Amino acid sequence: MYELASPSLVAIRAIRGDDESNIGTGVIINDQGQILTSNHVVFGADQIDVQFADGTVTQARLVTNETVLDIAVLSVADKPAAAQPTVLGNPRTLQVGDPIYAIGNPLGLTGSISAGIISGLNRDIPFPGEEGLVFENLIQFDAAVNQGSSGGPLLNAQGHVVGIVTALADPAGQGFFIGIGFAVPIDRAASGAADGPSQ
Repeated sequence: MYELASPSLVAIRAIRGDDESNIGTGVIINDQGQILTSNHVVFGADQIDVQFADGTVTQARLVTNETVLDIAVLSVADKPAAAQPTVLGNPRTLQVGDPIYAIGNPLGLTGSISAGIISGLNRDIPFPGEEGLVFENLIQFDAAVNQGSSGGPLLNAQGHVVGIVTALADPAGQGFFIGIGFAVPIDRAASGAADGPSQ
């Protein structure tokens, strides 16, 4: 599972100003090396650095984004030969109880994988810090995710990407995993990325 997914993963560091940065994860979605990630990871960044699975680090630019879906697409001038696009799955076949895997860079621990199950479907949650804005029809899961996991792939048992990790349940406002994570279904994420406004 991990060997199948790792060539399509990138670690992201979004830099704002001189002393503020945000970490996240992305996944390569096509032969051109475009990277799908969460919009909140890269929004407002002055510089976006991506690290591929072979250790290559380069700068990326924001191609398009979709705030309501929390999705963004990045591009790089050159991608390493070993970097490969992921295989997209069909989230419409998911059922509660199905095994899933989340791969990302939680707390900066590059290339971490956690396992769990689908614990709910079609979940709606408030958008953090935005009154009246709601994330709709999300996949709920219990594989561990933390800061740095956002933008990473949620995989089914075949190793295919069925979602993009976007949020965790955080009723206490502490910013750490308490057993519930959420992902945007990959069909909506890919469609939103294609239709989003150009930057």
